[in-house]
Amino acid sequence: MTAQPQTGSGTGDYRPAPTGRSPWVTGGATFAGVLLLLNGILAVLQGIAAIAEDDVYQRIGSYVYEINLTGWGWILVVLGALAACAGAGILSGAAWARAVGIALASLSLIAQFLFLPYQPVWSVIMMAIDVFVIWALASYEPEPARR
Repeated sequence: MTAQPQTGSGTGDYRPAPTGRSPWVTGGATFAGVLLLLNGILAVLQGIAAIAEDDVYQRIGSYVYEINLTGWGWILVVLGALAACAGAGILSGAAWARAVGIALASLSLIAQFLFLPYQPVWSVIMMAIDVFVIWALASYEPEPARR
């Protein structure tokens, strides 16, 4: 089988690969900023629930990594507050926010993995969102500043 050219205008030309400035990537980066902001707010609420009442979350089975719920609560509150700030920074176009967002989404992915015994379905969903955020922010190339 031979590869067929993708035609956009019927002339037989090839379409270029998506760049960091394509509408999909640009929209994905904006959506990643929204997700990071909401992920941060939800993590803060999740952490407050873990700190306030130890009976909100029940451990499902045994797990190698054991931290009490109060410890998890504080970890989630701090990561969530930082992620919400980074998400707001991404939405405002701050240059620092992309790198910070990638780092915080990575830390959130690890924290949600370690939180699996308490909320397995929620943790898996949040891990998938974190992977999307990392991809979207890593593939986005902002427009160079014009003078």
